[in-house]
Amino acid sequence: MTPRTTHMALLGTGAVCALASAVLHLLLVPSHLTEMPYIGVLFLIGGVALLAVAAGLLVRQRPLGAWLIGAVVSIGMIVGFLLSRTAGLPGYRESGWEPPYGILCLISEVVFVLAFLAWLKAGGAGGGTEKPRERQSHERPGAYSVQKPPRREADGDLQASDPRQAP
Repeated sequence: MTPRTTHMALLGTGAVCALASAVLHLLLVPSHLTEMPYIGVLFLIGGVALLAVAAGLLVRQRPLGAWLIGAVVSIGMIVGFLLSRTAGLPGYRESGWEPPYGILCLISEVVFVLAFLAWLKAGGAGGGTEKPRERQSHERPGAYSVQKPPRREADGDLQASDPRQAP
């Protein structure tokens, strides 16, 4: 696999995982709003954020920000999921894993974080697939030179107007 193919595959994987987690959480918003409103609001915020992350991974030339937001949201959702089933959250404790939603969300969030780490390791944060720009001139930045057009001598030959090019 070429570095560009790897980069694109990781972006696609991240986008699919973010989209899957977003859709699953958005499906659960109505039931959680009635059961425990703050959980429903968190699901709504997380779902919308992950929709933006999926879009950002697909359209941005430098997707580091989308990756970072997606990783923070995914890790937050993983921690919230685990806490809600162990120690509990304020006024809220789940008794089961909500098949299939709980497991599918966990899988998509863990895979997202792993794809992000692989993207970082592959050099994605260093500019991704962009090629480095080459300097157009050997002159110092900000220095301007004006080149005059060639002038015609009496015998019709073209001569350079720049005194540095005189014989």
